[in-house]
This record gives sequence, structure tokens and C-alpha cells, in this order.
Amino acid sequence: MRSSVVALAAALALSACASDGAPPPASAGNGTTASAKATPSIDTMKRLVKQLSSDAFEGRAPGTMGEEKTLALLSGEFERLGLKPGNRGSWFQDVPLVEIVAKNVSPLTFSGGKAKVQAGYGPEMVIATYRTTQPHIAVKDSPVIFVGYGINAPEKGWNDYAGLDVKGKTVLILVNDPDYEAAGLEGPFNGRAMTYYGRWTYKFEEAARQGAAAAIIVHDTVPAAYGWNVVQSSWTGAQQVADSADGNAGQSAAIGWIQKDKAAALVASAGLDLDTLMAQAKKAGFKGVPLKDVKASVSFDNDLRKHMSKNVVALLPGRTRPDEYVLYSAHWDHLGRCQAAPDGDDICNGAVDNATGTAALVALAEANVKAGPTDRSQVFLAVTAEESGLLGSAYYGDHPVFPLGRTVGGVNMDALSMAGPARNVVVIGKGKSQLDAYLERALAAQGRVASVEPTPEKGFYYRSDHFSFAKHGVPMLYFEGGEDLVKGGTAAGMAAAADYTEHRYHGPKDEYDPNWDWSGVKADLQLYFDVGRALADTTDWPNWVEGDEFRAIRDKSRAGL
Repeated sequence: MRSSVVALAAALALSACASDGAPPPASAGNGTTASAKATPSIDTMKRLVKQLSSDAFEGRAPGTMGEEKTLALLSGEFERLGLKPGNRGSWFQDVPLVEIVAKNVSPLTFSGGKAKVQAGYGPEMVIATYRTTQPHIAVKDSPVIFVGYGINAPEKGWNDYAGLDVKGKTVLILVNDPDYEAAGLEGPFNGRAMTYYGRWTYKFEEAARQGAAAAIIVHDTVPAAYGWNVVQSSWTGAQQVADSADGNAGQSAAIGWIQKDKAAALVASAGLDLDTLMAQAKKAGFKGVPLKDVKASVSFDNDLRKHMSKNVVALLPGRTRPDEYVLYSAHWDHLGRCQAAPDGDDICNGAVDNATGTAALVALAEANVKAGPTDRSQVFLAVTAEESGLLGSAYYGDHPVFPLGRTVGGVNMDALSMAGPARNVVVIGKGKSQLDAYLERALAAQGRVASVEPTPEKGFYYRSDHFSFAKHGVPMLYFEGGEDLVKGGTAAGMAAAADYTEHRYHGPKDEYDPNWDWSGVKADLQLYFDVGRALADTTDWPNWVEGDEFRAIRDKSRAGL
């Protein structure tokens, strides 16, 4: 089944690129020549990953001492290299956030059915709010409605809220898309490949638009792409929310997740079966189902603190066209203190996620300084609050330091693979833009290939900062270390990925390991350098392929330039 998905996606990607006239190889040739002048330093990577992920940085949570140390380290590194402060003489761009810490959380209680059902905070449910001016949240006796996947997509003729009035009520929502179990990429929501409608961020956004008082997502490990441990560590403790003039008053009062077995129990209390409802929700024409007589209640207090977090912006001015920009991005933040491991360790150090990407920004800047300026300017952007929903990159997209219409494109780096050298890289969103051609040339120089995602149902395209720029039309390349390892092939690569997800991802054991094999990172880092260098020296303006969802946005931003 997996091989057929890969073959189909690859065929679609090739067809899309062929139809849109990707730039010929010669257009970026000078970038390849320049890349030979410098090789990004693995010693720099090791030094910075070790430092950023040390306990002294306390997990790099926004608004903490860990942020202050991270900002000082990055700005100092960029200054040492001779880069320019990117934001009108400053290394930083303010990002207004509100830190919310829930306390005195009551159980999430469902009453009125055949039996009362309670879910405890942490092990069985998590709850939070986007509202930034309410020190107390209370949802009391709110009627519960199962709304399937919680999708309202007029262009697809799909509306799980059709005929429902959910104002002031609690909606129970499934994660991912209705067709995530498809064998291929055909279906109303791209088959196996997740669309944005499948992401938890969308589901809370739509529930708020519908007026729901509370929105609760049913956690299911396969469609969510991670276990409950990730939900618990990510959604407890301090949460970061984008600030707004109205305090996000239009958002649902309470948002959260519930364990699937608890969701099944509450559905059963209404005389229904969760598995049956889930099967029905996958079919077009599904209508939401009120859970007869069942009402939800939950309350919690909030410690609220407004603060200015920071994006770090460094500039290497271009030689001949300094008003055209190539962007390198990575998020510097992680979860800070989180759910403790059995040994009591409660610092989520974020060594792989994303001290590696942050260190890569510095290593790439260092290599580009050594190689000399390119024709276009190069921007090195370390963004905040990615772990809270891409908040730092979203803020930059809404308030760009450099005009997005004059930003050529770039690369995003998030959680570089420590599994060792691979014969391939996995491109997230392969076939969406003409940037693929730049990567393929760089890969050819290494004797490697680009592969489509083996698990498109996990929705990685919507889970890192490149998505914030794509929404504004800027093509960004994002790839992960390949799963076809030189030692052990795909079986070893998939096992390494699963081991990281299960034992370290968003947990206290994502720590620096002096025994890591850096050879795979070295090869991938060279790809980022080669691609960025080629983009910075070419005169081309790579676009999204014809028909892509972001093409019209890009064309509009470039009109008249």
C-alpha cells in the first residue's frame, strides 16, 4: 500500500512540475559554483545545539529566562559573523503574546446521560483558552453535539455544521480529514494526504466561527500522528497565545482534547456508539448528531501575562540586488518546563526540535559570509512560538520586515535528522512549487534523490513555519532527513523516526547526545546552503505550480514589481 502511494504522489509531482515550466538548470548554475567556496560547519552546529538544549536554557519557552538567553546567544553569533541587524537597526522583531497558565482545573464532566462521565486534567483531557482577558473560564451544562470532522468547506460541498446551531454549546470533533485512511491521494480531502481542514488549529478556528462555547477534539493516535503523551506535554503548563485588541473574545471559551476511550464513554451515555458515528462522519452528507440530554461542564482559572516575545532577524546584504531577499527560517522556541519524565526531569530541552534548525541558521550564515555576498540579500530569521501554533512566523507574515513581494523564497529548517546519512530526503509538499528543481540539482551533486512524504496523513506541511509564508504566497522549501538510510535502508529509517516520536518528541528526553552521527546532518545542511545560494544568485522568481492553492496569492503580491 505504501509503495503505491509513493508512486502515485511522485507521478503527480512530476506532472505538476512539467506543466508549469520550472526554471532550467542553467538559471541557477552560478549558485552551485558559489556553494563550493564554503561548507557549513558541523563544529558550529554541535556547539550551538549543545548550548541551546542545555538545562541552563530551560527549554527555551517564550517569555522566560530561556528566551532571553537564546536571543542573546543568536544576536551575538550573528553580530560576530558581521551580519547586519535586520529590523531597522535591531536584531529583533517584537511579537505580542499572552502567556496563559491554567490552574484549579476541574474535571471535564458530562452529565444528563445514562451515566456521568468525567475526564481528569492531564491523563484524560487537556483544556485551555485563546481568550486573553478572562482570568476565569466556566462552561456549565453546555449541550454536546458530535460534529464529525468539524469541517465547513463550501468549495468541496462539505459542511459538518449544516443544519446545526452550536452557539453556546460544546462540539466534539474528530482529528484529521474524513478520507485519511485512503490508500492513495484521491478523495474529497486529497485522500491520505492531510489538508488544512484536518489540522487541530483549523478545527478550533471553525468551531469559534460557528459560535461554540467549547471545542473538544477526540485524540486518536494514528490520525493525530502522535500519542497522548505529546498532547499532554504540549497542552499543559504555560501556553502562548497571540495578543489582540479584543482579547480574542470571538474564540470559544474552552478548547482542548480528550482521550478516545473517554469520548466513547460519553457518546455511550447518550445511547450511541462512537465507532459508528466515526464511520458515518467519513461519508459525504454527514449531519452532526446532538448527544441527547448530555451536557458538558468544565472550569479553570488563568494566570495571564502579556509580554513581547521576539523574532530574531539578521541580514547579509546582497551585492547587486539588495532589495530582493532569500529567506532562511527556523523556530528557536520549545516547550520550556513540561510534564516530567519518570526520573523527575521536567525540562523539555528541544535538542532536535529545534535547536538543530536554530543552529543551522547560524552555520549557514557563517558559511555564506565565508563564501561572500550573493547578488540578492539573504535573511536569517529565527522565529518564536512555533510550538504554540506558528505564532512568530504568522506575525512576520502579517508584519513583514522585508516586502513579501520581493522575497524570492527560501528554506525552512525544523528538527534535523540524527539517524545518519540517507540516500534521499523527504520533501514536505513535493510538487507544489518550482523550488523543487533547485533541490533536485543540489541532490544530484550528492548522488541523492527527493522523495514524497511516506506519511502524508500526518499533515507535516501545516506543522512548521514554512506554512505561514506560503499563506502569503512566498514559496518555501521544507524537507526532512531521508528515511532510506545508507545503513539499514527504509526499515532502519522508519524505526528511527518512530523511536524519536515515541520516546523524545515533545518530551524531556529530547536532549543533546554526544554520540550522535552528524554525517546525515552535514549532507542535508549542504543542501540548504546550495539551494539558498542558488536562489540568491539567480535572476529567476520561482513560483508555485499552476493550480496550486498559493499561486494566485503569489501572483498578486508580485503584480507590478
